[in-house]
Amino acid sequence: MITDPISDMLTRLRNASAVHKTEVAVPYSNVKWAIAKILAAEGFVKKADVVGEGIGRSIVLTLAYEDGEPRLRSLRRVSTPGSRVYRKATELPRVLSGFGFAIVSTSSGIMTNKEARSRRLGGEVICEIF
Repeated sequence: MITDPISDMLTRLRNASAVHKTEVAVPYSNVKWAIAKILAAEGFVKKADVVGEGIGRSIVLTLAYEDGEPRLRSLRRVSTPGSRVYRKATELPRVLSGFGFAIVSTSSGIMTNKEARSRRLGGEVICEIF
């Protein structure tokens, strides 16, 4: 039994990029799908697809590489089930001086820290990526 499915997804991505895999599959959930769409929009994965039907659905992520090196350099889980981290819009983290980004769960959905700051929304900081 997995107690933190988002952390499991991030670990699968981290491990797959470390061994230069082209694809990684994770079990489907709406939160993980929202994170996958953000990763695809930011260029850290080439594409994200939902495969299967019903309970057997999964998300297949195709990893992006530049000159043989993975675009995903670091994934760090910030808010965990045992320690939730909430920030106001003015206190959202700036990851690697703006070269990275954080994924934030707000009242208007899951988005990057840059978008949340521009919309003046705070929320739970899920993870940091660069």
